[in-house]
Amino acid sequence: MEVFDLPRRLAAEALGTAFLVAGVIGSGIMAAKLAGGNDALALLCNTIATGAILVVIITIFMPISGAHFNPAVSLVAAIRGGLSKQDAVLYILVQIAGGCVGALFAHLMFGLSPFQLATTVRSGLPQWFAEFIATFGLILTILGCVRFKPNAVAVAVGLYIASAYWFTASTSFANPAVTIARSLSDTFAGISPADVPAFIAAEILGALAAAALAAWLLVAARTTTDPAP
Repeated sequence: MEVFDLPRRLAAEALGTAFLVAGVIGSGIMAAKLAGGNDALALLCNTIATGAILVVIITIFMPISGAHFNPAVSLVAAIRGGLSKQDAVLYILVQIAGGCVGALFAHLMFGLSPFQLATTVRSGLPQWFAEFIATFGLILTILGCVRFKPNAVAVAVGLYIASAYWFTASTSFANPAVTIARSLSDTFAGISPADVPAFIAAEILGALAAAALAAWLLVAARTTTDPAP
């Protein structure tokens, strides 16, 4: 298996997160323009684009960096020993930076002011609980695939996020870097900066809860193939 050095891994994380955020925000801008005020249609378009870009960037960048694109994923990887603490910090920093650049690029592509602050209020216990559940499910999806079917990670994550856009009240940000980047876009996908800390707290708690459950759930009670007596 090829091993890539840290600068290449960090570049992959930054670039992948930038594409992810550009996909989320850009498709939201396009959807809002074309949906004629139909929020359900706009969300559906946003969902399809987000799920699709996730499949693509995970497929491309997983062999290089592991395709985290998400501080919650990198945190769990560090806790589980798959990533050093120092590398996890650097992963998180470039993910946040890449996400912010992705927001900037999305605005430039649609002729909008590049620097914005969102005004969309996303607050309250249902929204926070939704983010906890969204991130909890995302981490379980990743860890379950890594454990049992690694080749399915890209498709499984894309499908999970596409589904969670609709079954969570928050539309499943499930990613602190994406949450920060979306606070810099006063568009369909935006979130008020004042609402970001609670979202991130819920996402981190959801990730930690999923990691704790996976430590028990995904480990076989028996290591032998012999039938139980």
